[in-house]
Amino acid sequence: MGVSGCGKTTIAKLLATELAIQFCDADDFHPKSNITKLKNNTPLNDDDRKPWLETLSMLIKESSKFNGIVLACSALKESYRKILSKYTGKIEWIYLTGSFETINKRIENREQHFMKSILLQSQFDTLEIPSYGIHIDIEQEEKEIITEIIEKLRANNA
Repeated sequence: MGVSGCGKTTIAKLLATELAIQFCDADDFHPKSNITKLKNNTPLNDDDRKPWLETLSMLIKESSKFNGIVLACSALKESYRKILSKYTGKIEWIYLTGSFETINKRIENREQHFMKSILLQSQFDTLEIPSYGIHIDIEQEEKEIITEIIEKLRANNA
């Protein structure tokens, strides 16, 4: 979890491969109306996000019947995380944290994504940093991030 551009998709894909479980990107589940708003540089509000979060909650529920899932999702507010976790007993939250400047540069350098850098400040404004979960600094190399996450997951489940 974290703001757009923090590396959620990249890290989640690598983590899913390392753990040999399914990966999904929450962005793939946005309704067309949300994508249109974001393409027009209009931030999403809670009403826009609720059906999307409900869909993701059901995805998490279904995946919990099997080996689980690594889901790349912003989950910016505590209320969003409650919706996501309402059907399952356990979610390992991994918060990818970085400076506005670092993340803004990443967004400006990526191509073919509907989220543009002009909306980044709205994501930081919305973000409610969780007091729980695994907090990871994105200034590290991808391999180091995955190693740190795996170590912390193992420690949490020991």
